[in-house]
Amino acid sequence: MQKVGFFKSIHVKLVLIYVLLIIIAIQIIGLYFSQKLEENLIDNFQSSIEQRIDLVEYSIREELLKQRDETMPTIEVSLTTILREFSTGDLNEIRVIDSRNRVLATSDLNNQLLVGQKSNDDIIKKAFTTEDSFEKIALDQNTQNRVWLLATPILDTMGPDSEVIGAIYIESDIEKIFDQMDEINQIFAIGTIMSLVITVVLGILVARTITRPISDMRRQAQAMAKGNFSRKVRVYGTDEIGQLAIAFNNLTNRLQESQSTTEGERRKLASVLSNMTDGVIATDRRGRIILINEPAARLLHMSQEETLNRPVASVLGIEDEYSFEDLIYMKEPLNLDFSTDEAPYILRANFSVTQKETGFVNGLITVLHDITEQEKNDMERREFVANVSHELRTPLTTMRSYLDALAEGAWREENIAPHFLNVTQTETERMIRLVNDLLNLSKMDSQEYELNFELVEFNKFFERIIERFEMSKSQNVDFIRLLPETSYFVEVDTDKLTQVIDNIISNAIKYSPDGGNIRFGFTVHDNMLKVMISDDGMGIPKENVGRIFDRFYRVDRARARSMGGSGLGLAIAQEMIEAHGGKIWAESEEGAGTTIFFTLPYELDEVGDWE
Repeated sequence: MQKVGFFKSIHVKLVLIYVLLIIIAIQIIGLYFSQKLEENLIDNFQSSIEQRIDLVEYSIREELLKQRDETMPTIEVSLTTILREFSTGDLNEIRVIDSRNRVLATSDLNNQLLVGQKSNDDIIKKAFTTEDSFEKIALDQNTQNRVWLLATPILDTMGPDSEVIGAIYIESDIEKIFDQMDEINQIFAIGTIMSLVITVVLGILVARTITRPISDMRRQAQAMAKGNFSRKVRVYGTDEIGQLAIAFNNLTNRLQESQSTTEGERRKLASVLSNMTDGVIATDRRGRIILINEPAARLLHMSQEETLNRPVASVLGIEDEYSFEDLIYMKEPLNLDFSTDEAPYILRANFSVTQKETGFVNGLITVLHDITEQEKNDMERREFVANVSHELRTPLTTMRSYLDALAEGAWREENIAPHFLNVTQTETERMIRLVNDLLNLSKMDSQEYELNFELVEFNKFFERIIERFEMSKSQNVDFIRLLPETSYFVEVDTDKLTQVIDNIISNAIKYSPDGGNIRFGFTVHDNMLKVMISDDGMGIPKENVGRIFDRFYRVDRARARSMGGSGLGLAIAQEMIEAHGGKIWAESEEGAGTTIFFTLPYELDEVGDWE
């Protein structure tokens, strides 16, 4: 997990917020306090000046209204004496101006030259004009200190109407008030800094009580993300954060239990998927493969890595016919034909949608089954039923026709009736042979037959069967024996093996031309007798040689049926030979004849041992 930056830390944010709130509060209080204090100091300063001015005004009014004679000092001297009496350290200068705007006296010894001069101060003119006092704070050009200027008119209140007889102009040093405010502000600033330091320390301590449990929960969350559920968050109290820590520990326990359950289910699912014979493919909601088990990859002849993140329709080879949406709504299984010219290969795909309770589709589950053998068996079954039906229908139809003719009176005809009865008897025997062959095959398929094994000398056994056919043959065919002189003994069911050899020799005689040869022989290879029966018949096309042991299969159906074959002889022979532990196969060249081979386990013993 990415490390939290210093200024992004909740600890720093809490401290900063706490400090900023304190700073804002102190500033608001300080500004209000400074402003009010400054106003009070200035008001007190001005009030004290105005109180003294009232006394000065009374004395100056008396001097201005007094009738003077030659014995009295001049008004300038009298006024200067009065002004000096009232002049204090906070009053820089007091001037008296007559009604003609001339300076009569000043308390400042350095400005005595102004006496008798006309005054140009604006506030004095305003005081004369409005008969009211005017004040302002100005900057002393010499000292650069702030001074308070006040102009107060002197009124003659003895007559019926008030008349302005002069004015008093005061210049007081108010810079001391502002110096006091600066000192007070410095004291306040130092107090603010000390308060902020204390606030920061307290803020850090308070923030730690909040952020420490949160940091513990953060570390626990990081450990949980890595799969470690053993850690617990320390509970520091019973407040909301303490309750959150308790809830977090409970959540950790629940997650640990859920992970254990999920891991167990995952292992079970992985075991089930890996041991299933059927292939399973899972997709996401976009139809891309997110899971495929080994059987599915094997059925598709792909590796698991090749299929992941690919569209399922593309992997199944049906993207041209079906989209992912089509597969979602597909209820019936779909057969996937991967057959080639060499071998059939068919898979059946069943589709199932995974979705939430709201109906939102999460993905698709595809289950694959290999139904190649099933389809092959179904096809063989259908073909078998069709062949049996055809083989039975043909003689039955023939018999019905002849029996109908006999029933209609043909039995009275001495030349026709015997032939009709002979045909009917022949077809009946043909059906009996077919039914017997079918019963034999049925017993072999259901393993309901028993082999009665006995030890026989194969040389003599094979010779007797050949002689029997040689004595009863109706065609001009020569039998050629290629039998070894050494005696070989086999443990076989003589009836079953005789039936096998009879079927093979019958086929060889049936398909051999007049003047042809049938060769008999056997050799020995790896404790097995390899028996050979070969003819000079029409032969079998190369592409059909492997199918002559299939039930009801005929290379030339019309000719085989006319020769009375049912198409089951070699199928029965194959079952019998395999039941004896051997194998049977054919080699043929079209137009040059056919050779049937089969093998049997044998034992080589000296004649003396048997005697």
